[in-house]
Amino acid sequence: MINFNIPPFTGKETEYMAKAIQNHKISGDGEFTKKCNKWIEDHTGTAKALLTTSCTHATEMAALLADIKPGDEVIMPSYTFVSTADAFVLRGATAVFVDIRPDTMNIDEKLIEDAITEKTRAIVPVHYAGVACEMDTIMDIAKRHNLLVIEDAAQGVMSSYKGQALGSIGDYGCFSFHETKNYSMGEGGCLLIRDKENIDNAEIIREKGTNRSKFFRGQIDKYTWVEAGSSYLPSDMNAAYLYAQLEMADEIYDNRMHTWNTYYENLTSLKEAGHIELPFIPEGCVHNAHMFYIKAKTLEERTALIQYLKENDISSVFHYIPLHGAPAGQKYGRFHGEDKYTTKESERLLRLPLYYGLEEEKVLTVCEKIKEFYSK
Repeated sequence: MINFNIPPFTGKETEYMAKAIQNHKISGDGEFTKKCNKWIEDHTGTAKALLTTSCTHATEMAALLADIKPGDEVIMPSYTFVSTADAFVLRGATAVFVDIRPDTMNIDEKLIEDAITEKTRAIVPVHYAGVACEMDTIMDIAKRHNLLVIEDAAQGVMSSYKGQALGSIGDYGCFSFHETKNYSMGEGGCLLIRDKENIDNAEIIREKGTNRSKFFRGQIDKYTWVEAGSSYLPSDMNAAYLYAQLEMADEIYDNRMHTWNTYYENLTSLKEAGHIELPFIPEGCVHNAHMFYIKAKTLEERTALIQYLKENDISSVFHYIPLHGAPAGQKYGRFHGEDKYTTKESERLLRLPLYYGLEEEKVLTVCEKIKEFYSK
């Protein structure tokens, strides 16, 4: 059986988790949490990184920091995970969905401006498959309309746009370290804060609305409740698991990229024959091999291909069901403009097995079975 995903494991995770236990510091903000935060800051250039319990919670924190209120509107693609919308819907905002580009599956930057109203507060670009949105255009629109930009970079760790790390370009960025991601702590995420003046508020919100972080740094002699907040701190044991992978981030990146390139090279003949479409990486974008997908011609063809691969012990999956068609999407959001590509493209996309340590022989087997399917 060729699994779709196996969570990354380098070998040092158990040792580091044991150390966290021996340190008698298994709650949040221990040694390994601090090491992870520093690694992310060093590798992205962001002013502050704060590890969180999930990317969902990182996005919720961003919504709180952005002071999103009932009646506000937030622009985002419909082709994304529910958490992108949930964080803002929980604050009473309306999710305003716009169409995607068929080449990258990212939000179509040319359609954003038309969706802006006097209620719009933020733009949330989602970097699908770790491939950057057209951030220059998005940042320009945000600046001209005085809007915040909150990057959903859940899939974007180690990806960049014109030399800038994804998650570090907008006002806030959100990473995921879920077990399906390139680097994992089981469940977990991170909030990236671009501007130093927003760090204090972020630490307060993350620490149940208290100034406890300042107390631990010796900046105040006692801490107290100063703002509305929650507990977004992951256990230091989870951070220990993650840090073992961040230490080997380049090796994991290279391994995944080799798999991605092997798929691309071996499936190019099917692309040239007009059977499938392959991922597109725009100029200036460095991706992280988060996923490899192909696009079949139709939903029916994709369904048949998934079944054929399953019969050959290969696990492949489709991805998001667009949010605007879901019951909650209709209740809490609206689609602005024409759904020209979102639904159509989502019904064609098929994700292939890709994880750290996936043997090349298995990758070639997947390619062979896909070719077999189309030869029939």
